[in-house]
Amino acid sequence: MKKVFTLGLIAGLAVALAGCTDSDATPSDESSGELRQVRVAALPITETAALWGGMKAGIFAKHGLTVEVLPAQGGAQAIPALINGDIDFAIGQPFGPFRADLQDLGVVMIGNYASSYAEGDDINAVVASAKSGITRPAELAGKRVSVNSLGAAGDVTIMAAVEKDGGDPKSIKFVEVAFPDVPAQLEADNIDAAWVPEPFVTQLRNRGDTFIVAPYQAVAPGLATLTTIATKERLDSDAKLIADFTAAMKETLAWAEDSANEAAVRQAIKDNLELPEAVADSVKLPRFSWELDRASLESLATLASKYQVLDQQPNFDRLIQQQ
Repeated sequence: MKKVFTLGLIAGLAVALAGCTDSDATPSDESSGELRQVRVAALPITETAALWGGMKAGIFAKHGLTVEVLPAQGGAQAIPALINGDIDFAIGQPFGPFRADLQDLGVVMIGNYASSYAEGDDINAVVASAKSGITRPAELAGKRVSVNSLGAAGDVTIMAAVEKDGGDPKSIKFVEVAFPDVPAQLEADNIDAAWVPEPFVTQLRNRGDTFIVAPYQAVAPGLATLTTIATKERLDSDAKLIADFTAAMKETLAWAEDSANEAAVRQAIKDNLELPEAVADSVKLPRFSWELDRASLESLATLASKYQVLDQQPNFDRLIQQQ
């Protein structure tokens, strides 16, 4: 895999701890006492609508919590803030905790959050600039392809999809671009294609760019896309917080998965992301669930080893601490 330059400013802090935060800011409930504030790092993408929606629906307050959501570019970027105690939990791609475990940093996965679809329309895809002429995965070989975090699920599954289609995965020139910056970078011809989640897949296709492949579905159908991360120290020292947050997350994700609440989930997208209403109403939502799929995560790590993104396998017995 060839890694090239990074586009866009990446701040020194793993998580922006000031400005651009979301909070349910629920006042203390007289019947339940004062609420405990927790800080959660999450990507500013449509999948986070479950968390935002659960906050607005009062699910976290019901469990004694008020949540502040801090934007992170990816799970890996949130790990230092998690270890330092600047945040309590993070929701991100699995590779952040994979690498943290390889360094024995005491990071654990306590639950799933969202997963892709085994069939039908998926929730992320590689979309190529209409000007690039790219029409299939093999043609990504030798091209500039963006992902939000180098050496993570995006580039690993893209390489596997390209190889499966007969292309050379080692020749892809991966570029790190934050998801919100992708449309402009494609338009400026700074990249040829991009791996993006919703709402960007829909936005790019609607403007005439070309859908190439849903790489998760092509190589690991139903793959976990986002997991919930904490530290082993917090798990051992603050059992009440872990129990309360777990109960709230389980209820929130079940609430978001229930089709009866789809309108509320989509309203959370409208409330927190600057999207055209038609896009917010039509983007594909993921499968929300709390139970981790260990086999899926191990498959992803095996692919990462094959493409030398990881030099060894994480200790899954230590890493996965399902709550």
